[in-house]
Amino acid sequence: MKSTAPGKVILFGEHAAVYNRPALAIPVIQVHVEVEVLDSTRAGIWIHAPGIALQSELDALPDDHPVGSVIRKVFQRLDISSPPALDVSIMSTIPVAAGLGSGAAVSVALIRALSGHLGQSLADNEVNQLAYEIEKLHHGTPSGIDNAVITYARPVYFIKDKPLETFKVGKPFIVIVGDTGIPAPTKQAVGDVRRLWMRDQCNIESIFNEIAQISLIGRRSIESGRPELLGELMDQNHEHLQALHVSCPELDHLIKAARKAGALGAKLSGGGRGGNMIALVDQPKAESVAGALLSAGAVRAIITEIK
Repeated sequence: MKSTAPGKVILFGEHAAVYNRPALAIPVIQVHVEVEVLDSTRAGIWIHAPGIALQSELDALPDDHPVGSVIRKVFQRLDISSPPALDVSIMSTIPVAAGLGSGAAVSVALIRALSGHLGQSLADNEVNQLAYEIEKLHHGTPSGIDNAVITYARPVYFIKDKPLETFKVGKPFIVIVGDTGIPAPTKQAVGDVRRLWMRDQCNIESIFNEIAQISLIGRRSIESGRPELLGELMDQNHEHLQALHVSCPELDHLIKAARKAGALGAKLSGGGRGGNMIALVDQPKAESVAGALLSAGAVRAIITEIK
C-alpha cells in the first residue's frame, strides 16, 4: 500500500491561529512524502527512512520518536495489539524543519498507508484528527492547520476547534517559497509567543485581531479572483509577525530581496525564526524573483501555482 502527502505553506495567520483566529494555508504539490507499507519476511515493524537516516525496528525507537509514535497511534486507533510483520518505507522531498509541514506530511501519508494496508482505511476527518494528535506530541500547542491542509490537499480556511473550510481559487496566482536553510524551531517559537501573550495580553490580542482581519480579507481576495491584493496583506502580516518576535535577520533579508526584485509582497511563513518566507509574484517575474532569493542566500526557491 502506497500513500502520498504534499507539503504546505501558510499564507496568513500563523501564530494567531493558535489563539482561535483564522488562518489560510495552501498545499505545495511540488514537494511531497511517499510512504509504502509491505508485508515483511522478518519479524517486527521495520522502518526505512533514508531522508532522516532512519533504519530501525519499531520497538527499538523511543516512545516519543516522530515516526514511531505515528505507527503506534495507528495500531492503537485500529485496536491492533499484535500487528503483522511489516516493512515501512518513507521517502520525502520536503525539507525537514523548514515550515513546509514535513512532519505532518509524514504523519498523514503514514497513517493512510498503514491503515490501508491493514484493511481499515480511515476517512479524511479521522486521518486529520490522528495527525493532529501527533502534532501535539511534538509541537506543544499547534494550531492544527498543517495536518488539515495536508490531509485535504486543498486551500484551507482554518479556525481552531471549528469545522474546517476549504475554498476555491477565483484566479490562479504564483507564490515563491524561499527557504533560509535554517531549521525552524516551531515548538520554541510557539512557546515564546505564549509567554509574550501572558505578559501583555491586551497588546498581543490586538495584534492577533489585526492578523485575523488580514486572513479574512485574504480569503475574500482569493475567492473573488483578485489575488493581486494579497501582496500588501503579506507585507502587513509580516510586520505583525515581527512584532511577535518570530522573524529573524535571514528571513527579513530574503523578504527585502524578493520585494526589491519585483515581488508584490512577501512575509515569513510558518513558525518563523528560520524556515521559509513566501512572495507573491506576477508570472513574468517568477524566475527573476526566485533567482534573486537564491542570490540573497536562500538554499532553495520553489515556484508554485495556486489554483
